[in-house]
Amino acid sequence: MLSKKKMNRINELAKKSKSQGLTQDEAKEQSKLRKEYLETFRQSMKGTIENTRIFDPSGNEVTPKKIQDIQNKKKMH
Repeated sequence: MLSKKKMNRINELAKKSKSQGLTQDEAKEQSKLRKEYLETFRQSMKGTIENTRIFDPSGNEVTPKKIQDIQNKKKMH
């Protein structure tokens, strides 16, 4: 997860961008922070999906094969 300081900075730059615009350095900083945020988000989402098991109402596991293969490879379940 991104630090609170970085998240606050992303929000500050977004507000400034809407109200008065950003300098070239601020725009570069914003782009870098957004990229870092997206990488962190994607890693987190990937971890969540890879740790998910799906069961039908009868109790049978119906997790997609691709996810099961990843789980088996990582010896998760």
